[in-house]
Amino acid sequence: MSRLLSLIVPFYNEAEAIDRFCEAVLPVLDQIPGTRWEIICVDDGSTDTTLLHLIALSQRDPRFCIIEFSRNFGKEAALTAGINAARGDALIPIDADLQDPPALIADMVAAWQQGAEVVLARRTDRASDGVLKRQSAAWFYRLHNRVSKTKIPENVGDFRLMDRCVADALKQLPERQRFMKGLFAWVGFRTVTLDYARAPRAAGATKFSGLALWNFALEGITSFSTLPLKIWTYLGAVGALGSMLYALFIILRTLLSGSVVPGYASTFVAVLFFGSVQLMSIGLLGEYIGRIYLETKQRPTYLIRKIHGDVG
Repeated sequence: MSRLLSLIVPFYNEAEAIDRFCEAVLPVLDQIPGTRWEIICVDDGSTDTTLLHLIALSQRDPRFCIIEFSRNFGKEAALTAGINAARGDALIPIDADLQDPPALIADMVAAWQQGAEVVLARRTDRASDGVLKRQSAAWFYRLHNRVSKTKIPENVGDFRLMDRCVADALKQLPERQRFMKGLFAWVGFRTVTLDYARAPRAAGATKFSGLALWNFALEGITSFSTLPLKIWTYLGAVGALGSMLYALFIILRTLLSGSVVPGYASTFVAVLFFGSVQLMSIGLLGEYIGRIYLETKQRPTYLIRKIHGDVG
């Protein structure tokens, strides 16, 4: 018997890319033997005609199931909704911009049929991305993997295949502030990796600004590591030790050579330095406390306005 597989596609203002996405994906899915497909499209509060295009698509092809959010909740929420709704024996999240090649899906399914529970798609060539984006991504992966016990594979995005047991494990994770790359890595399971070259966007523009990427990176680090808090503890200890040594030096100098009027420049620099360190440490504490605050509210990760088509 053929096995059901679920393709999960988040959409946010991607009206220009929908037709190209279908033209590229559907022939690939139709050629994979022994499989049936459901294509779960999550409209993340689009403000263009994306939702209308998707609804029309679901009316033409019953494999398309459309989850319409009540507003924009973000890509992590859209991925979570798709995983929660998927009924397949394996799940494949993929973006609609075609930077991740649909042709790789056949190889992913083959690796899964051979026993892999997670099949990662790793970008070996990111020439289509800007230099700043490539460099900042490399810095993020390096920093995250140094401060966190949960290691995120470098140059691996959301495009992957997950067995049903992996999806069920992800559904057990209760946090509302979700960093999906970290959650994917945290659950583990038997993993193989396939390499590919990242293509340019088929249409439209990226929805992530520089500030959004910075906040996304901060979310990832604070979600899976408390080392930044420990670092500030160590900095405080070093500062306290330095202050004690300097105070001892002042006392000895006063006893040996009498009182000396200190310089204002050194005092000014010291006050500014330690004041800045304190403000940064308070800000870091605020990041963690803010996440605790959001989690304690226990608001749902997303709200569904309507479901179009047959979704589990």
